[in-house]
Amino acid sequence: MYPNRKTALTAAALLAAAATAVAGCESGSSNATGPSSAAGCPAVLQEAKAAVQRAESKGTSWNGPTTGPKAVPGKTIVYVAQTMTNPGVAGVAKGVKEAAQAIGWDVRVIDGEGTPAGIQAALSQAVTLKPSGIVIGGFDPLLTSQQVARAEEAGIPLIGWHAVSSPGPSTSPKLFTNITTKVEEVAKASADWVIAQSDGDAGVVVFTDDSIPFAGTKSRLIERRLAACPGVKLLAHANIPIPDASRRTPQEVSSLLSRFPKDWTYSVAINDLYFDDAAPAFRAAGRPGAGPPLNIGAGDGDPSAFRRIKNKQFQSATVPEPLSQQGWQIVDEFNRAFARQPASGYVAPVHIATAANSSGATSWNPQGYQEAYEKIWRG
Repeated sequence: MYPNRKTALTAAALLAAAATAVAGCESGSSNATGPSSAAGCPAVLQEAKAAVQRAESKGTSWNGPTTGPKAVPGKTIVYVAQTMTNPGVAGVAKGVKEAAQAIGWDVRVIDGEGTPAGIQAALSQAVTLKPSGIVIGGFDPLLTSQQVARAEEAGIPLIGWHAVSSPGPSTSPKLFTNITTKVEEVAKASADWVIAQSDGDAGVVVFTDDSIPFAGTKSRLIERRLAACPGVKLLAHANIPIPDASRRTPQEVSSLLSRFPKDWTYSVAINDLYFDDAAPAFRAAGRPGAGPPLNIGAGDGDPSAFRRIKNKQFQSATVPEPLSQQGWQIVDEFNRAFARQPASGYVAPVHIATAANSSGATSWNPQGYQEAYEKIWRG
């Protein structure tokens, strides 16, 4: 599946911005690791450590909308999921259900099961149901262009979650809004964590799903940022489609351990689920749960990721999406659409969760979001 024109242009712009951001370090330097690598890019290392310290700060009070339209009654939402085996997609679906109950709406979830045909069939079914609104849950709308056109003809508003690279309204594809953290900020935070933790001396594997434009953009931004430090070497770009992750990741990890038994010291994955699937291969190879390699997920921050981090089981950190809050935001954005008001424009801040700052929690969300949305809906 390929990004639509807007997604491609957005990705190109994000990559260009990332390239500019890392230009302060000599890009022509060797990527060989070694004890003097930190000295090769001291400005980037200092910046990375400061950024990680800010992102790891424990409390983030609600800085989102506090005003908006009163609840529009009697609405029905269909959430079309790319696959409910994706913890991020499933976590947002759970948040949508909770918010719908709070506002008094009905919700139905249809699972696309991770295949183009399944996603197309799921969205087709959603349009046929003639709901008040449809959620594009974690897949490229270009894959379902015919179904999207049918929804538009029927006057059904669409809201995306990770549907395109950037948050906010989209004209091509036509989305009332797209809910996501800023991909460039998430990518930078995860790469900065590797740079900071390693003092600029690391051998890194990046796990991604290039079939999803959002994920492909994220992984390329991660790799651009890692390249800002000459002592950080990209060992491999492991492209594994999320629906195939449980089957292919263990094999890929075993192969990578054979190829880079000592050089592989860090990993970044565009989704935490890769580390769940990688754990059996690490255990079989006798690798300690605390690493190396030290692993960070650049999304989505599902409960299993927090448990792995707490128990030091092949994951050290995550840059979590506030999945529940984003589910509530989707409902609030639909309410604005039904009331013929513009989208809120809210984008959640980037946070890095570790064992030290999670206090045993199994998710991360800005504090006070539920109360804020309920107050808005009460009017």
